[in-house]
Amino acid sequence: MAGHGSLRTFDAAVAIVTGGASGIGRAFGEALCRLGAEVILADLQVDLAEEVAAKIRAGGGKATATSLDVRDFGAMDRLVQETCTDRGRLDYFFNNAGIGIGGEVRDYRIEDWYQVFDVNLRGVANGIQAAYPIMLRQGFGHIVNTASMAGLMPSPLTVGYCATKYAVVGLSLSLRIEAEAAGVRVSVLCPGVIRTPILEGGGKYGKMLRPQRIDVQRQNWERLRPLDADQFARQALRAVAKNKAIIVIPAWWKVFWWINRLSAPLGLYVGRKLYVWSQREFNASALDAPGS
Repeated sequence: MAGHGSLRTFDAAVAIVTGGASGIGRAFGEALCRLGAEVILADLQVDLAEEVAAKIRAGGGKATATSLDVRDFGAMDRLVQETCTDRGRLDYFFNNAGIGIGGEVRDYRIEDWYQVFDVNLRGVANGIQAAYPIMLRQGFGHIVNTASMAGLMPSPLTVGYCATKYAVVGLSLSLRIEAEAAGVRVSVLCPGVIRTPILEGGGKYGKMLRPQRIDVQRQNWERLRPLDADQFARQALRAVAKNKAIIVIPAWWKVFWWINRLSAPLGLYVGRKLYVWSQREFNASALDAPGS
């Protein structure tokens, strides 16, 4: 496998997408297949992933679904090895699976820290450890890690999630430098607010530390102009094709990134304002709030 071929963008490429059953992962799978790639959708929600794959196949695309717990390195490694054995290559690995834990740290249990760290950071490390050696032997490949704007700016009420996303950004940029000499690309996605299940309870396997009123949550998120996942995927893939290092979508969220880079005190000031607003809205949507 060493040194043959080159990265395909995206026609006839082979891509694995973790968290591929819903949200951004599903949107990536569908968009990649429209561009001619063959996609493996890996998710714990394997029945839902199979529904997505079947829809793609019905439209003429090439997609399969497989059950995967990203916390299990053995399962991750088997998936990557089997993909390469069956298809002969791996062009893209989308380290996309993630969960959210919403609420103040005063309400955390140690299990909450472990849960979000295991999926959002250990899961990414597992994906890299499985896919990167294959790409090094090939001499090509592109690892795309999903972080968040929470990896570029302070994010109160999602402290554990924020910690993992900062780590994913640092990991991605550092690995990018190591990998580029070998012809392997690494990019990190930093979405703003995208319309996915993570907006309402942290995703299928995440959680809110206090029960929330979904209707109020939705109203609050709408104020931040969430982008549809399909639009996000199309824009993100254009940036991936250009080998961008940090991909911030929607673009207007770059303002908050620039503020934090310009001045740490200014970033903290904006973070405090965000915290006051978020806390007020968070309390308003709590099921035990007065008048709920």
